[in-house]
Amino acid sequence: MTRRQRTELTDRQARVAEIRKTQKRSERKRTVIIAAVAGVVVLGLTGTTIAVMVNANQQTASVNAAAKSPIEGVKTFTGLSRNHVEGKVTYAQNPPVGGDHSAIDENCGYYSQPVADENAVHSLEHGAVWITHDPNLPAAQLATLRAFAAKNSYVLVSPRSGLPTPVVASAWGVQLQLPSAEDPRLPVFLKEYVNGPQTPEPGAACSGGTGTPDAP
Repeated sequence: MTRRQRTELTDRQARVAEIRKTQKRSERKRTVIIAAVAGVVVLGLTGTTIAVMVNANQQTASVNAAAKSPIEGVKTFTGLSRNHVEGKVTYAQNPPVGGDHSAIDENCGYYSQPVADENAVHSLEHGAVWITHDPNLPAAQLATLRAFAAKNSYVLVSPRSGLPTPVVASAWGVQLQLPSAEDPRLPVFLKEYVNGPQTPEPGAACSGGTGTPDAP
C-alpha cells in the first residue's frame, strides 16, 4: 500500500469515526428527549387520575352526607298491597310505587323500551329503584341514567310516556319527581332507597326474571 493510499484510508476511518460519534450523540439526545416527554405524559396521566379519584370521592362523600337528611320532594305512600296477580293492574300512581303485581320481576338494568308496570313493581318489592324518563330525554341525560344502571344491579331504567316530570325515581312506597337526570337529588335517592328500609323483601334478586336490558 502506498503512502497516499494509507493516508486516504486513515482519512476515511477518521470520517467514519466522527460520523459514528455524531450519531451516538444524536441517539443519546433523542433518548433523553423521549424519556423527558414520557415522564411528562406519565405525570400528566397520574395527575389526571388522582384528580378524578379525588373528585369521585368528594361526590360520594357529598351523596352519603345528603342521604342522612330528608330528601326534598320525596312523596310517601302507605297501605300498598303485595298480592301476586295475573294480567293488567290499575295503579293509583304514575308510575306505580307498589301494590299487586306479577309473580315475575323485571330484570334490573337499562331499557330503551318501556317495561310492564306489573313486573317493575315486583322489582320494587325486591329493593330496586325504578327510574322512568320521558322518551324524548336528551342523549346526555340518557347517558347519565344508563351509568346509574351500570353501576348498581338494583337500578331499573326505562322510558315512559305521560310522566308528570321528565324523570321520576320510584322505590317501594316512595317517589321523587325530577326536572332532569342531572338533578343532584337523584343519586341521593338511590343511596337512600336501593334496598332501603322501605323494601318489603330487601336483597331478593333483581335478576332471573323477565326482560333483557340493553347492553352497557
